[in-house]
Amino acid sequence: MDELREKCPWDKKQTIESLRHLTIEETYELADAILENNMADIRKELGDLLLHIVFYAKIASETDAFTIEDVIDGICEKLVFRHPHVFGNAIVNDAEDVKTNWEKLKIKEGNRSILAGVPASLPAMTKAHRIQDKARSAGFDWDEREQVWDKIEEELGELKTEIRQMDTEKIEAEFGDLFFSMVNAARLYGIDAEAALERTNKKFIKRFNYLEQKTIQAGRPLTSMTLDEMNIVWEEAKKMV
Repeated sequence: MDELREKCPWDKKQTIESLRHLTIEETYELADAILENNMADIRKELGDLLLHIVFYAKIASETDAFTIEDVIDGICEKLVFRHPHVFGNAIVNDAEDVKTNWEKLKIKEGNRSILAGVPASLPAMTKAHRIQDKARSAGFDWDEREQVWDKIEEELGELKTEIRQMDTEKIEAEFGDLFFSMVNAARLYGIDAEAALERTNKKFIKRFNYLEQKTIQAGRPLTSMTLDEMNIVWEEAKKMV
């Protein structure tokens, strides 16, 4: 990286701000590789992400803001502080205890709210999961996870009511409440809602591609088929992918 910053025109002109969108892209590529459980791609994408970490630290070091050593020392100090059950005398019974203590320690570090650590730019579904997870660490959660289904039915009923009234703003609000409740249900049953939806996205793409290929082989444009005809091929696709 030292040589790149000195000798490469592209690397020389980069700033912390200019790298931001590229880092986000690399993070999503890593997330895709994880969903596909492709270890070769995970290794590759981890390397790309590590490059960005080194890049940011190099740029910061040029103005004496911080160095890569500072980054590593900082995370080591944080890990020691937030794991007193490993590096100190605290006692925990399970992973939930660890998460609860983690949030308490973050408050001690200066976070004014349990929810303060949720990044504003997270995708909405992931953000909902993190908000709910953090609220749980403060004891704000259902006593029994089955209780969430009554809430979902309540939100669905409210949505249907607003749809009958055709008030767009209220319909949007009720959709949001329903989505939030569905993410909550997924979390309570140990499912990552973002990953679950993305797997469904990928499955739909594969099946739709199959539908398109079959129509091309039949010499017909997809737009000329009826929905019933499409559904016949779609059922085939469901058996294939």
